[in-house]
Amino acid sequence: MAVQLVLSLITQDQPGVVQRVAEVIAAHDGNWIDSQMARLGGAFAGIVRLEVAPQSVAALERALVGLAGMTVIVQHTAQEAAPVGQAATIELTGADHPGIVRDISGVLAARGVSIDALETEIFAGSMSGQAMFKAVAKVIIPPSVDLTALQDTLQDLALDIMAEIKLKQV
Repeated sequence: MAVQLVLSLITQDQPGVVQRVAEVIAAHDGNWIDSQMARLGGAFAGIVRLEVAPQSVAALERALVGLAGMTVIVQHTAQEAAPVGQAATIELTGADHPGIVRDISGVLAARGVSIDALETEIFAGSMSGQAMFKAVAKVIIPPSVDLTALQDTLQDLALDIMAEIKLKQV
């Protein structure tokens, strides 16, 4: 049975980063399952989930960690059942200031809401040019959480941090 690994990597952004990682995985007969990668500032960062035969794990780990100029962390993982609950998307837009991610993630964590994916960005407002913050989170809301109460709590937070927050069930 194949072993699942999750690796995170960070390096200076340059052409060929993904190819270098993919070549090492393929050379060890690994199977690239899914990934998220992006250029952030002048760096390139990513996370990859892959499978590899048990007898190839140690050599693959050594090869990945040994990639020149790249920081790679390899984590063994197991296939787990997805969180149970209602899939939803939360969109937040407001003036940028420190603490926004802390505030919204705190509300979600306190209610046992699982964040499956989170994307954030800062952009210039169209009229004022003011720094605006946008976040889009894909979440799983447990059956025990009242959706109306969660929506009310998110709206209270929106008022506190002067942002617009939308909860959309999928």
